Amino acid sequence: NSSQGTQIAKDAADIILLDDNFASIVTAAKWGRNVYASIQKFLQFQLTVNISAVTTALVGSFAYAKSPLAAIQLLWVNLLMDALASLALASEPPTDALLKRDPVNRSKSIITRRMWGNMLGQSGYQIVVIMVLLFAGPQMFGFEPGHEVERNENKNSVHYTFIFNAFVWMQLFNEINSRSLEGEINVFRGIHRNPLFCGILFTTAVLQVIIVQFGGKAMHVDDDGLSAYLWGVSLAIGVVSLPIQQVINIIYALFNRYYGIWRERKRVKEGRRQSTRHIDNP
Repeated sequence: NSSQGTQIAKDAADIILLDDNFASIVTAAKWGRNVYASIQKFLQFQLTVNISAVTTALVGSFAYAKSPLAAIQLLWVNLLMDALASLALASEPPTDALLKRDPVNRSKSIITRRMWGNMLGQSGYQIVVIMVLLFAGPQMFGFEPGHEVERNENKNSVHYTFIFNAFVWMQLFNEINSRSLEGEINVFRGIHRNPLFCGILFTTAVLQVIIVQFGGKAMHVDDDGLSAYLWGVSLAIGVVSLPIQQVINIIYALFNRYYGIWRERKRVKEGRRQSTRHIDNP
């Protein structure tokens, strides 16, 4: 029966063409690789946020018995990280460059060495910034330490509001970096072709401004929000995430280069050693 044979062939196939156009294979491959790449982009962004947030909460709790990021603020970060970022990064349209990549082995980890480099580099920058603001921020910017204000005056501090704002802006700009997985120089390439990403990024930025300036006790921020100067510093800290990514790309490229040279020299030495043993023991 031809209909039964057709159904068996469909069940056994990896790709089913619904038309007589073999270009559909290219389209299917492109979209399949795009789904895989979108998952990688989201994981790269999410794990970076997790590393930074957990480290900040732990260090603050150990140092002052209080995390500089309140529970409600972590919920907002979690919403930003999970819901909004997943929608933004998963909506990237496929490009022809995806077809130039090698096929992914099913046993290969979805988190590549390049992704680990990006995540550790960006989270390292974020942690350093937050630690500087946490321990040296009051002296640098002239406000009272947050743990003293919240303990003695029982109100939300400018100090912790500033840390929260800087933390979120670093995530927002790193979301742009997370669009790139292979160390691309232009992280903005093709961003105009994804209006959903741009819309979510803009909406998140507007909501962050509203939360900091008008959130008050509900969002555990200072009642008067932040001054224009501290807003400028917060945005500058976030923008620096973009050149930091280029520094990470350079360091990763140099590491790969010299690590490759070292491995090649080691392989040559091992080959010579094996040849010597073979001559000595015919």
